[in-house]
Amino acid sequence: MATINPETVIANSKFNKFHLLVFIWCFIAIASDGFDIAVYGLGLPQMMSDFEITPATAGAIGSYAMMGMMIGTFVLGTMTDVIGRKRVLAICLVIIGLFNFLAGFAPNETVFVIFRFIASIGMGGLMPAVISLMAEYSPRKNRAMIVALMYCGYSIGTIGASLLGIYFLEYLSWRLFFWVSIFTVVITPFFLKQFPESISFHLARGNKEKIADILNRATGTDKYSAADEYAIPDTASVEKGLPFKKIFSERKALSTIMFWIAVISCLLMISGLGTWLPNIMQESGYGVSSAMIFTMTLAVGQMSGSLAGGYMVDKIGHRNVLLTLLGTGAAAFVLLSLTGSTVLLFVLIAVAGACTAGSQNLINPYITMFYPSDIRGSGLSIAVGMGRIGSITGPLLIGWVLMTNMPAQLSFLGFALPCITAFCALLFVQEQYGTEVQKGRFRKVKEAAAV
Repeated sequence: MATINPETVIANSKFNKFHLLVFIWCFIAIASDGFDIAVYGLGLPQMMSDFEITPATAGAIGSYAMMGMMIGTFVLGTMTDVIGRKRVLAICLVIIGLFNFLAGFAPNETVFVIFRFIASIGMGGLMPAVISLMAEYSPRKNRAMIVALMYCGYSIGTIGASLLGIYFLEYLSWRLFFWVSIFTVVITPFFLKQFPESISFHLARGNKEKIADILNRATGTDKYSAADEYAIPDTASVEKGLPFKKIFSERKALSTIMFWIAVISCLLMISGLGTWLPNIMQESGYGVSSAMIFTMTLAVGQMSGSLAGGYMVDKIGHRNVLLTLLGTGAAAFVLLSLTGSTVLLFVLIAVAGACTAGSQNLINPYITMFYPSDIRGSGLSIAVGMGRIGSITGPLLIGWVLMTNMPAQLSFLGFALPCITAFCALLFVQEQYGTEVQKGRFRKVKEAAAV
């Protein structure tokens, strides 16, 4: 009997309602993540007044949340290859919704920090699970674009939070933002019922019936059954052991470290902008509504960068697209610190969004497809977990800058350095040692049979 590689079957499938279902749930999950990360920055000016805290303290609170995300990425993220990505994602949705909801009732900054920290643990674990599942269940032909479209959910969540702020923040409390987060708890039972578990998880446990069901749904056929043999040949040669050890095996050590540096740099920029952009623009003389519009512009730029980058990946490869975005981003941040034109500010902030979050959104699937399928979740989780160092330092650094007497707009200049750092790190990634090469051409995986 021929052995079927389920990964190859899904990679060669055509997009249908099964893929759409996976996409919709991943989109919703990542949109909720974008919303919950944005609400802190949007409500920060009003929260600082209510709690009577300084910019340095506000930056520290944002960093505490990022510490929670770091813990969540390492603990929950690495659990994806142990208890299943679906279960981890469900746990994350409940933690995010419940504890952000409770944070909206906090009487002071101490209680707020506790609830926000716990919620952030769920936010940290969500991203690796979503990325791994979407990459695993996307047809190879348009995988980069599907993942890029999914990432637009993050920006949609940010835009939703911004619209809520524009229309309601001046009349209602910042707490409303956090109360809305209970939505993720409400949808979790429906998610558990409809969403498929990872193929690699079922394969490791010999769940042939579930593998056959997923393959039939993915291909729109009924030719797969529990009587078939299933295996992913490229994982057989991977060294046994802890995921942390395996991501350094087979000449992947240098690339792994370079991925970490690039992700640290990107997340520093994303967290710094997400936390402080509304405040920076208000300090620069713009009103509350205008500051919210700047945040929406940033989110539109993030979507544009993800979509344009996802399209170009199939043409020129992940690394070439990333180098272009990061180089452009460095120039945009320098110009942002100098210009006095409102129109140019909007354009440059959109470019900054495209080059920061857009870059991170493309680095994630780049990392995912670099590692073998049995450690993809762990490889990405550890990279993003290390990247939380950037998330933690970003809000702190900008908070300290805003405590000085220098013009708030000059703080944009500090974002150019991580852009250049990430650019240099990606130059040293050794693609020849990855599971799949880039530039739209995939290495032919040795398999017993492709059915």
